[in-house]
Amino acid sequence: MCGRVFVKTTIPDMVRRFEFAHPGEVDRLGYSFPLWNGAPSLTFPIIIREELSTSMAGFVSARWGLVPGWARDGGGRPPPVNARCETISSNGMFRKAYAARRCLVPVDGYFEWHKLDASGKKKRPYAIALKSDEPFAMAGIWEEYSDNATGELIRTFAIATCEPNKLMASIHDRMSVILAPADYMRWLGLEPDPRDLMRPFPSDLMKMWPIDSKEGSPRNNTPDIIDEIGRGPSDLFDV
Repeated sequence: MCGRVFVKTTIPDMVRRFEFAHPGEVDRLGYSFPLWNGAPSLTFPIIIREELSTSMAGFVSARWGLVPGWARDGGGRPPPVNARCETISSNGMFRKAYAARRCLVPVDGYFEWHKLDASGKKKRPYAIALKSDEPFAMAGIWEEYSDNATGELIRTFAIATCEPNKLMASIHDRMSVILAPADYMRWLGLEPDPRDLMRPFPSDLMKMWPIDSKEGSPRNNTPDIIDEIGRGPSDLFDV
């Protein structure tokens, strides 16, 4: 799964990096980025297809945690932050968004916890990013629901996950779906089921490193969150 991300790129730089997408409303997020320990329920920049267009995309803001449009006032329970690629087209929570409202979720990296014993009580957090250190886009889906109190439309999203590549399999049984730039517009397009895009990203283009356990609390939001700590003999990094 993917339950925490980091966005060390500023909003203006993110817009320049994904220059095919119009800036849209995302400039209002500038005050809260960079974000070193981004958690569900926070608002992030995402990229969606512009209405009635197959070739234009734009940045918008959205809350992490998918709430279907039919849910009343947010659904009343913690919304899902991930959608498994195996069931995204059939699960009633996700299938309409997957068919018609897919998005890109730009980040610089994400975090995962490696269970060090069978009980899962001993765990070690890792940061995951591209070897190039460039921001990248994860595959997502989005929805809107109406706030009962204000009538405001609130946009939400979830990140698609798939089986891990060889690198990620050394610490976890899932990974975020990371898209190649050449596939961005196809993911955003009108095709109802681009399932072949939901595949493990090549290990040789990625890196990961152990970090301090303070990443576990979203209250900790400083650049040193992603600093590497010493590697122990149990760490598995060879691809």
